[in-house]
Amino acid sequence: MREFTSPSHWLTREGGARFSRIWYDIYELFCTAQELGTHFIVRSCVDRLAGDGGRTIADEMDEVPVQGAHSVEVRDGKGRVGSASVELRYRRIHVLPPIGKQKRYPALTLTVIHAKERAAPADRPAIDWKLITDLPVLTREAAIEKLRWYALRWKIEVFHKILKSGCRAEEARLRTAERLVKLLAVFCILSWRVFWMTMINRSAPHAAPGLALTTTEIALLDRLVPDKARARTSARTLSSYLIKVARLGGYLGRTRDPPPGTMVMWRGLSRLTDIALGVELARATPVCG
Repeated sequence: MREFTSPSHWLTREGGARFSRIWYDIYELFCTAQELGTHFIVRSCVDRLAGDGGRTIADEMDEVPVQGAHSVEVRDGKGRVGSASVELRYRRIHVLPPIGKQKRYPALTLTVIHAKERAAPADRPAIDWKLITDLPVLTREAAIEKLRWYALRWKIEVFHKILKSGCRAEEARLRTAERLVKLLAVFCILSWRVFWMTMINRSAPHAAPGLALTTTEIALLDRLVPDKARARTSARTLSSYLIKVARLGGYLGRTRDPPPGTMVMWRGLSRLTDIALGVELARATPVCG
């Protein structure tokens, strides 16, 4: 699990149920999610009124004893992986709308989960996650499940980066919502492929290249980015071909370079797709003369 602070908003499915996970701690969005029949998890930054209005969420949570502990994976500022033990507390709380909006929005019964390190480590800020969800949390296992969902936030941030920086979805100038939805659907497929290829290069580097690439793409990569003579015998792994894709996008692949990121994978895959399209067109064009 990793802690990030930039906001995002997305829809997904978990166990067949539809979820709207909203990182903006805005009461109106809580109510909107309920109206849409979705569920949410929020990193809270506001100490809202609770109970009968004379207390706050913080007051309620101060009364809750520690209900368990959980070990999470973290990284420090230099990217080194470590683990942290957080204490878990959770409670179902009656949460009130902000003052001035109480006539427009109803009170909601929400679950508050607080995961906090007991002592601050020397090399990074202490974990102090205050999450709010409309889902019930009755056990330690259920609280841990919600923490794991929150930890997926970084992956969603990366996916949105590909949508915005690679596909440039925000620059679309379509005039109807229907056309925009169709365009975004295609962009989501492209963005997912780039993101998946970037991640699987790190998690399953020794898999067969056919897991992520077509036969034509593999053949083209062999021609466009030939292997060094000493590496030809061991260069048939998925990772070796995905690095070739990244090299088409500008990745240098030096000994101490980190694994390729999403943007060089995006540029490399875009170039490979254009070349593959040209090859297919050349094959389909009859030879004259």
